[in-house]
Amino acid sequence: MIHLGIIGTNWITHQFVQAGLATEEYELTAVYSRKLAKAQEFGEQYTGSHHYMDDLVEFFALEEMDTVYIASPNSLHFVQAQQAIQAGKNVIVEKPAFSTPKEMDTIIQLANENQVFFFEAARNIHEESFKKVREFLPTPNHIIGANFSYMKYSSRYDLVQQGEEPNIFSPRFSGGSLADLGVYLVYAALAWFGVPNEVHHFAQKIATGVDGMGVIILRYENFDVTLQHGKIGDAHLPSEIYFDDGTLWLDGVNSINQASLYKHTDEKGPLEIEVTAKENPMIEEAEDFAKIIQNPTNVNYGQRYEEWVELARNVSHVIYELRKQAGVVFDADQE
Repeated sequence: MIHLGIIGTNWITHQFVQAGLATEEYELTAVYSRKLAKAQEFGEQYTGSHHYMDDLVEFFALEEMDTVYIASPNSLHFVQAQQAIQAGKNVIVEKPAFSTPKEMDTIIQLANENQVFFFEAARNIHEESFKKVREFLPTPNHIIGANFSYMKYSSRYDLVQQGEEPNIFSPRFSGGSLADLGVYLVYAALAWFGVPNEVHHFAQKIATGVDGMGVIILRYENFDVTLQHGKIGDAHLPSEIYFDDGTLWLDGVNSINQASLYKHTDEKGPLEIEVTAKENPMIEEAEDFAKIIQNPTNVNYGQRYEEWVELARNVSHVIYELRKQAGVVFDADQE
């Protein structure tokens, strides 16, 4: 059984805790919040005896806790992950795990040195539907392009327009559209196609200094991938991968609920690919993480873990380059 501690008491933390409990591989052991009452309010929704804490040093010192899920504001991830690892805990860090590649490389090395696991919680690559789509991808020389889209209006942008700076749109907290939504698209592209040869980002910055939306072009040897992300508007576009003999249509890449394969020569119409998304989209990543944590000497699981870590590292480097091209500077860049 994995003894889980959590940092962050928002909706996404509830979703991960519920996913972990549903797998029957996790139990909630400790809840940290800057306000003790908030920690108690969160934990009391789940059965069992939990520790409620407002002191991070005491939280990380809990011997009965072996894994920490971190869902605090982005800019806090690095220091909290560092403290957890130094205390001998595995860490599951919400995407984007860290603000810079330097932070990412430091945590990966630190986890290896302390013989614990680091996971970036990029849930879409762990979903069975995502893995299913991979089965229908041809070799790269038969791919001629792709378009992925994820734009969802954030009500917190209303606050920006009123002159405020909510965390999700703040450079102080490493926010912006690329960090929050675009990361799903970059993860999908790199997981399916590998690291691109060139990256280009055309972003629309907002009053706080971060990107509100943007268009990304990833250049591969024989094709380009276009990514459209945004938090200041809504898009209802599908995502598509183009082959020399057809098109793979997806209702999205952040979560795939529908997929169809169109062939140029098929007069019967598209092949409907059987994909199903879990009601709680974090169950599959929770299951994947549990396999690694509970089977540390399994060679196959170990190889899979190394692939996830390398993918996280590559995504971090690409995201950083895209952010630089957009002229978005985080406070973390100065550290």
